[in-house]
Amino acid sequence: MLNHSTLMGRLTRDPELRYTPSGTPVASFTLAVDRDFAPKDSGEKQTDFIDIVAWRQTGEFVSKYFTKGSMAVVSGRLQIHEWQDKEGNKRRSAEIVADNVYFGDSKRREGSDSSTHNSSAPRSNEGDFKGSAFSELDNGDGDLPF
Repeated sequence: MLNHSTLMGRLTRDPELRYTPSGTPVASFTLAVDRDFAPKDSGEKQTDFIDIVAWRQTGEFVSKYFTKGSMAVVSGRLQIHEWQDKEGNKRRSAEIVADNVYFGDSKRREGSDSSTHNSSAPRSNEGDFKGSAFSELDNGDGDLPF
């Protein structure tokens, strides 16, 4: 059986880093994930808000490098919690337990706008070489050496 989920979206808030009584770090955050389709009547894509939990080094990593609005790719497993509320009703909630969290967009340089940033391609150095980069092999009688 397989329980694996991969999601890409934006954090709706800064991650909250806490520690268990034994000192294990755990970060929690919510990821806003757009659906791939839009209903015909509205034409607007719907968004799901998915709770994520990241333990140990992954949680510390998320807490250190991600903030509200950051694009993230989360890979992990779906976990269902069941409990009873104060009125005795059975309740359920779902969350993703993150195994890995990756940056979803590139890091921009401070003070630069990616839409106006120009970078030129490296110049060719073809004229700088006098000989060929490859030379002919002399295999004597034409037989392969093995």
